[in-house]
Amino acid sequence: MMTGRIGWQRGAALVGPLLLVACGGGGGGGIASTPTPTVVIPTPIATPAPTPTPTPVTVPPTTNPDTAQYRATVGAVSMNALAAYQRGATGAGIGIGIVDTGIDLQSTAFGNRISSASRDVAGNSSVDDASGHGTAIAFTAAGGRGTTMGAQGVAFEATVIALRSDKPGSCGSGTSGALDSGCRFPSDAIANGVDAARTASARVINLSLGGTTMPSQLQDAIGRATAAGIVVVLSAGNDGAADPDAFTSVAANTAVARNQVIIAGSVGTNDTISSFSNRAGSSARYYLSAVGEQVRAPNQNGEIYLWSGTSFAAPQIAGAVALLAQAFPNMSGAQIVDLLFRTARDAGATGMDAIYGNGVLDLTRAFQPVGATSVAGSRDAVSLLANATLSAPMGDARTGALGAVILDGYGRAFGIDLATTISRAQPQPLLTAALGTGGRQVAATIGGTSVAMTIAPRQGRWSAEPMRLSMADADSARAIAGTVTQAVGSRLSFGIGFAQGAATLVGQLTGRRDPAFLIGDPRGLGFATLTRGSGAVRQRLGDYGVTAAVEDGVMRRQLDDPTQRPTRFNRLSLTLDRQVGAFDLALTGEQLAERGTVLGARFGAGLGAASATSWFAALETRFHAGDGWTIGGQWRNGWTSAAVHAGFDGSGLIRTNAFAADIGKDGVFGGDTMGLRIVQPLRVAAGGIDLSLPTYWDYARGAVTNWTTQRMNLTPQGRELDIEARYARWLGPGTVQTNLYWRRDPGNIAALPDDYGLALRYALGF
Repeated sequence: MMTGRIGWQRGAALVGPLLLVACGGGGGGGIASTPTPTVVIPTPIATPAPTPTPTPVTVPPTTNPDTAQYRATVGAVSMNALAAYQRGATGAGIGIGIVDTGIDLQSTAFGNRISSASRDVAGNSSVDDASGHGTAIAFTAAGGRGTTMGAQGVAFEATVIALRSDKPGSCGSGTSGALDSGCRFPSDAIANGVDAARTASARVINLSLGGTTMPSQLQDAIGRATAAGIVVVLSAGNDGAADPDAFTSVAANTAVARNQVIIAGSVGTNDTISSFSNRAGSSARYYLSAVGEQVRAPNQNGEIYLWSGTSFAAPQIAGAVALLAQAFPNMSGAQIVDLLFRTARDAGATGMDAIYGNGVLDLTRAFQPVGATSVAGSRDAVSLLANATLSAPMGDARTGALGAVILDGYGRAFGIDLATTISRAQPQPLLTAALGTGGRQVAATIGGTSVAMTIAPRQGRWSAEPMRLSMADADSARAIAGTVTQAVGSRLSFGIGFAQGAATLVGQLTGRRDPAFLIGDPRGLGFATLTRGSGAVRQRLGDYGVTAAVEDGVMRRQLDDPTQRPTRFNRLSLTLDRQVGAFDLALTGEQLAERGTVLGARFGAGLGAASATSWFAALETRFHAGDGWTIGGQWRNGWTSAAVHAGFDGSGLIRTNAFAADIGKDGVFGGDTMGLRIVQPLRVAAGGIDLSLPTYWDYARGAVTNWTTQRMNLTPQGRELDIEARYARWLGPGTVQTNLYWRRDPGNIAALPDDYGLALRYALGF
């Protein structure tokens, strides 16, 4: 028969004379004798960490758990058990098996939470504690809140399954104040206690015991417990040794432990290893540290002591296991252990080390999502930080709350407001894009063929760039960047463009004369794109012209982000134009098909991975009033249908518009030109996307049982308006061109300051 033993240091009673009694908590002979300490009730120095988010799907507490009693519980504060309490996790309904010296049946610290399965398994007459060690251990793990003890247990509503396992009469054989309490634990009694805890449906078993070996009889009992999914916590021992007690060697026996055994080492409230605690050593993989110094708890007579020893680090961990088991009933024992190891607070050398093992117990991260996260009820990945980026037409849209349930890598359910993971596109600098060229424009016309492109130097060679027009070129709209046009007879013509939009080709084929403004394109999409190629064909039908155009490209923002795959878009348009006297008229219908974006906005799988098809109708007119005066106007309306492609339902209809008006005059002072224009770029006028999001996760069924349709509003509060003045004149061999603009609510974001700028250019012909 093997006998286990316990030891501990009771710092001093708060009633009666001060005295130092036996110490230990993991065996190995206890700790070295020390002078009688001066007892001061410790004031916790740790401040609970901020409430983590997202929150577990649990019932929140009805009262504030951050009490003076909580703050006096050094182990709970160190691990930030408040992170669990604020989610409603208290250990309720979870059984903690305490295989020890029994429990004080007269104590008020446990209420009605001492399980009826509690019993003596060693031949004593009662489970009633004769030593105080078992009661103090049980209180540390599950002592009630609101008692007169001045502190509480970690899982203060858990059920205590007290299994008294000390050899009859042994706890009374020690001398008061000696290094050893005298308690002895037969190996068969400990094994019986482990089995009794298992049959009583404990989720965690605490063994604050120690010894020189781990007998096979007890190993078998631990194996039966881990096979049932139970976590077993063993104290490391109090010899200050480089390795834990040999009693803990079972943790490394994978066939028995099944990665569900934790070796508990002791630290102080400053995360420094206790002088008496055995270190992690060769068992670092299974070792977790927790506070085991001056832990406030009652003895078998209700007297309150400050206890020290790895015996009191172990029930801190057992209580944390109970909190997780209640909050996340889907988690297996092995998952709980893995989670505690992964989320431990690093101490000592970076990462796992031979002193602190995995680190110090910390529930801050343990009650946050860990690992890959997905939308509940689907396999669609969801980010805790960024699931969407709105585009400029959506500006500062207040999307509204989008509550949903997500699952982390352990299958745990958390509530999250997905609206907080939606960011806004930053307005693009206007003059940088308009003036960002350092090359030359080349254009040539031979018969009915016209070729135009920009050639710019790049890394010592010349290469093609999208055309930036000079004033004269823009006024005539004849020299178009990266295009080739061809007239076929007097009524048919076509054009091909590369790195150039279809609108430019249409302008060339129809002979449209646009004033040379730099910013605010009412024909544009309102978000950055990169055109790969375009084509257009125009047919004259009497007084009318009909032009069909196509454009293919990718979203420029996608290209700037190497972590995302480029998304494609296609534009098809049909334009009907006619000149009526001094009026140029054009009516355009257009379709925009996006693959992976909605009006340039990207929505990740967590928000449906939506794509969209848009239809636009635009009316343009320009009146040539004579004497060099022109007046122009454009109006553009759009209707976008968004479709969700992720593992939940959703769709939306979005209405957009844009407009522009300008007035200009050529020959103000002779050989010059000037103009003024106001533009509202494309902006969402109304609409959004309706998403059917999971809002309740049933752990018992492992499925979503409630879906709620929620609106993701995409209408911005801001409204961008751009006012631009232009002036140009010939000067010597070239032209001086100046543009002055003012921009309100840039990018349709009301909170941004007004943007304004001035461009001054001098262009030479070659």
